[in-house]
Amino acid sequence: MILYEYPFNERLRTYLRLEQLFRRLGELLERDTALDHHYALATLFELMDVAARADLKADVLKDLERHKGQLDSYRGNPSIAEEMLDHIIGRLDTAFTALNSQAGRTGQTLTENDWLMAVRSRMGIPGGTCGFDLPAYHTWKHQPSERRRADLQRWSACFQPLSDALFLVLGLLRDTGTPQKVAATNGHFQQYLPAGRSYHLLRLRIDPALNLVPEISGNRLMVSVRLMRPDEDGKLQSTTEEAAFELTLCA
Repeated sequence: MILYEYPFNERLRTYLRLEQLFRRLGELLERDTALDHHYALATLFELMDVAARADLKADVLKDLERHKGQLDSYRGNPSIAEEMLDHIIGRLDTAFTALNSQAGRTGQTLTENDWLMAVRSRMGIPGGTCGFDLPAYHTWKHQPSERRRADLQRWSACFQPLSDALFLVLGLLRDTGTPQKVAATNGHFQQYLPAGRSYHLLRLRIDPALNLVPEISGNRLMVSVRLMRPDEDGKLQSTTEEAAFELTLCA
């Protein structure tokens, strides 16, 4: 099944973009080639750009506090496993402390590294990291993979508190949803949302064998899914067929 996620607000859009970049960086760091480490460094610069938002850290800290407050309200409930509850709240406290103790914006310390900033300025130029443009970077790419990986891990360490907090917040959010089987009629599905409840994330799983692409839109009142089929050139075309998929709304 292919999973599609649709955020209902800009804050979640930023979280999902960061999550994708953190996952990509982790995957590239495990590889050994200089080309993979080049793109790991490019991903690190993308993380710096996204994490530069002034309100990002405050938003994540507020979400950690919000989740902790919600979980604390479950204490004394006989249907709740206290040991598991304590474990999750402990993870929230740890993530909050680590992120809150980090001074300034995430990744700000990397801007003080002249070598990194020189590489960053050239990566925005097509072919700008050629050996004749950046001989020092060319030399670095010929270092042993263990040396390059150690450098990348050292540079990315400043993002670890944000990464840990973000994965925890998104994991708890996704756990609030209950999957339901739905079907599109004439290629379209629409569902009104209950009043008084705020949803933040929609998750949709669909069988890749159907060769359909869901175009999702939504607001606080309703969600809509239009199923499209790519033609030979990849251009999406409307379809009128019926198809089933799984839908999850996370509050």
